[in-house]
Amino acid sequence: MRYVVFLLSFWLAAFSAAAQTPTDRKAILDILSRQTTDWNAGNVEAFMNGYWRSDSLTFIGKVGVTYGYEATLSNYKRRYPDRATMGTLKFTILKLEFQAKNVAYVIGRFHLTRPQIGDAEGSFTLLWKKINGQWLIISDHSS
Repeated sequence: MRYVVFLLSFWLAAFSAAAQTPTDRKAILDILSRQTTDWNAGNVEAFMNGYWRSDSLTFIGKVGVTYGYEATLSNYKRRYPDRATMGTLKFTILKLEFQAKNVAYVIGRFHLTRPQIGDAEGSFTLLWKKINGQWLIISDHSS
């Protein structure tokens, strides 16, 4: 029985590693880098380009669950109406793992430097899916 468990564990680890490519990892990290640049330029619309443009997008935050791309964009604009509230964004990526060929998740921390109103920070988990050859965030849990 231990042998079967070992083989199953080995197979799952090998499959997960095979699903991950350096190109996919770089693509996700590049999107996060671009999002940081867009945010720090005050461009929320460009920042949202990393998200799935679908009514099925989910965003979980302090106020609960938001469904859909447009609702998520609207919430960002309401919560961060100007450069002072947006601040300067920095992501720290703690983990990037591929669960299957076209599915990944990222665990990280964010920090907003906001001298006028006080800094904000927290953690996030992003679920990514490769759709039509493009990596997109399909679920964001930030707190």
